Amino acid sequence: MVPPKAPRHFLTLEDVNRDELNHIIKRAIELKALQRKGIATEIFKDKVLAMIFEKSSTRTRVSFESAMAQAGGHAIFLSTKDSQLGRGEPIEDSARCIASMVDMVMIRTFAHATVERFAEYSRVPVINGLTDDHHPCQLLADIQTFVEQRGSLAGKTVAWVGDGNNMCQSYMQAAELCDFELRIATPKGFEPWEHMLEKHKDRVSISQDPKAAVKNADLVVTDTWASMGQEDEKKQREKIFAGYQVNRELLSHAKSDVLFMHCLPAYRGKEVSAEIMDDPNAIVWEEAENRLHAQKALMEFLFTN
Repeated sequence: MVPPKAPRHFLTLEDVNRDELNHIIKRAIELKALQRKGIATEIFKDKVLAMIFEKSSTRTRVSFESAMAQAGGHAIFLSTKDSQLGRGEPIEDSARCIASMVDMVMIRTFAHATVERFAEYSRVPVINGLTDDHHPCQLLADIQTFVEQRGSLAGKTVAWVGDGNNMCQSYMQAAELCDFELRIATPKGFEPWEHMLEKHKDRVSISQDPKAAVKNADLVVTDTWASMGQEDEKKQREKIFAGYQVNRELLSHAKSDVLFMHCLPAYRGKEVSAEIMDDPNAIVWEEAENRLHAQKALMEFLFTN
């Protein structure tokens, strides 16, 4: 008997190579164009996606659920409050059972080890919808959005201003795959993992100076200063990050046509000024919509590979 083919998972950006990433982005743009023309694509006909949420969400749930519905499939929402995962069932037991009933699983959780453990015991593809360490699906949308606006990221300069969080760490992996320079500006003590900085040192630099980071940048990106699960630190973090707001003065040091992204939700007046959120070069709404299209392309890729 021929053993079953091992599923293809997407837990970090490093689960795809450069050519595969380019294929996914190109396909996302194609699928977006087809939808804009009103052309239905039933690429997920009779497919079922289980969506497991330990962390709540707006964009992740709506984009994945809409992607399945628009492409002829179905999505099942599972919160840990409503499933045995929230009652102490071992992850490997849940993985074996859920994977036997659906075609793909998306998990949005805290510990990255949770999605790794689930994927280890799943016979269907598993997608990381977000963990404390990585947010690869958001990076697919960000890359697609930049490509639509400016073309390839290769040779460009991207500035990350703020916490060295899961988004920042996924941008570090993207710098390698997309061949751009990433400059990170973050307060001392809030840097990304040291081993990631070492691994990507040829692409990534880090400082505590936002102005130096954004100098002549093609793209500036930020995120909330206190991620989900860090609410108790919010007031303290606001004081520490006070000099890291992305505003008109900071962006004046970037290129004149610099683009601004934020994965949302954004706290206007905190990590970004209200005027920048409403600026024509702020492409956060296109970025948010592209979660839908990029994830369609990703799921199609995983189903066929």
